[in-house]
Amino acid sequence: MGGPSYKEKGNRPLSVLLNLRRPKMSVEILDGATIVNFLEDEEAFNAQICDRFAHLDSDHDGRLSYGEMLKELQCLRLLETHFGVDVETDPDELALVYGSLFVQFDHDLNGTVDLEEFKSETKQMMLAMASGMGFLPVQMVLEEDSFLKKAVEWESAKLVA
Repeated sequence: MGGPSYKEKGNRPLSVLLNLRRPKMSVEILDGATIVNFLEDEEAFNAQICDRFAHLDSDHDGRLSYGEMLKELQCLRLLETHFGVDVETDPDELALVYGSLFVQFDHDLNGTVDLEEFKSETKQMMLAMASGMGFLPVQMVLEEDSFLKKAVEWESAKLVA
């Protein structure tokens, strides 16, 4: 009661500050078929892969370095342990996990990931998710620019058309 409110101090409300740090997310319903059908539409899947690759390839050399790829690997939220709440993880553990994932993408082990390697490994990861998900619909919270969200949008567009 006695203290000034956030607005009186000229500060933003805490809810606004929290939203600035979080990616936009939405709740979607999908199943394994959503993912598989998206992957089978080569034109749609390739367009999304090319867009994401170009976004990550900050030096425009046609290859992703570990540093460029790290942005994508961090978006996977592999070590999130409590429904959207990140916990502090040992930096050495993170480096080991991200390094091993980078090697999984780098099929020819030349220290960079080209477009075909990126496409191939992304497709394998998405097929693994589809297999694990099965064909019963599940409700998931998806980041707006994730490949899963793109698959849901693709499916919705097909249903409307």
